[in-house]
Amino acid sequence: MQYAIRADGLAKRFKQTRALAGVDLRVPVGSVLGLLGPNGAGKTTAVRIFATLLRPDEGRAEVAGYDVVRQAGRVRSMIGLTGQYAAVDENLTGTENLLMIGRLLGMPRGAARARAVELLDRFRLEEAAGRAAKTYSGGMRRRLDLAASLVGRPQILFLDEPTTGLDPHSRGEVWDMLRVLVAEGVTVLLTTQYLDEADRLADNIVVIDQGRVIADGTPDGLKAQVGGQVLQLRPARATDLATAHALLTEAAGPLAKIEGDEITVPVKDPELMPSVVRRLDQAGIAVAELTLRRSSLDEVFMVLTGHRAQPQTTADDDEGDDEQYATAGSLS
Repeated sequence: MQYAIRADGLAKRFKQTRALAGVDLRVPVGSVLGLLGPNGAGKTTAVRIFATLLRPDEGRAEVAGYDVVRQAGRVRSMIGLTGQYAAVDENLTGTENLLMIGRLLGMPRGAARARAVELLDRFRLEEAAGRAAKTYSGGMRRRLDLAASLVGRPQILFLDEPTTGLDPHSRGEVWDMLRVLVAEGVTVLLTTQYLDEADRLADNIVVIDQGRVIADGTPDGLKAQVGGQVLQLRPARATDLATAHALLTEAAGPLAKIEGDEITVPVKDPELMPSVVRRLDQAGIAVAELTLRRSSLDEVFMVLTGHRAQPQTTADDDEGDDEQYATAGSLS
């Protein structure tokens, strides 16, 4: 199998913080890898190493077959990068932003302008092409930022929290754009804490915690590892919640959790449902809702890391300076 990105034993330390502690991963050409983990897990540090913005302390990484340390220039010619926050110049128009990047990449003025027009049309920004980026909505800025990362026609795209802070409609627009790019053969490494985003876009998922890979596989495969289904119970009387939780814990183990007025527990044993029904009946607990549904990635994340994913509202989770992205919004 041909890999667009591969890493063996990547390690990186910032003073007393070990951001990466020996990460191995493989990303097949033309696929989407979702890189998941709690704040501080090392996701952004890994992206910075792949994008040649940081050097690893240990281990080795290749992007498009090139070593990220010894052949950094070749790597940069093959990739595009979109960070957590839009890196466009707010005082320039949409056209001027893309034209500037094209010229910085060494494109002739005519070719750079043609590429800018093409991308603005593709990302449905043609009507706003002559307006300053500071007048754009959040979703429009993110689309412009993504367009900027594609000026050099990269084969591999790094997206670090690409939809942070966007409303659901704008997130959906970005997802649609990414699906088109992948269909055209672009390889994508996506870090996100919106687990529905990873579920919808990623072919494979790697979960890292405390700088180490703790799980990897397809979204459905990870769900199956921790229980492909979830039993969801809501007692008719709120006073029975604690007793019902104790019964489910006894039947299914310590993963039974109280969430509001409901109890959820991963299911691996098909006999669990009838066993729970019998126990509830024997205890005289009336049930308002008892369902069996597929696990969500959020529940997988909670089982693997001990807590639910929380979308970031502050600066980056890793040590280091996010201002590096201000000068590297497009490395293609």
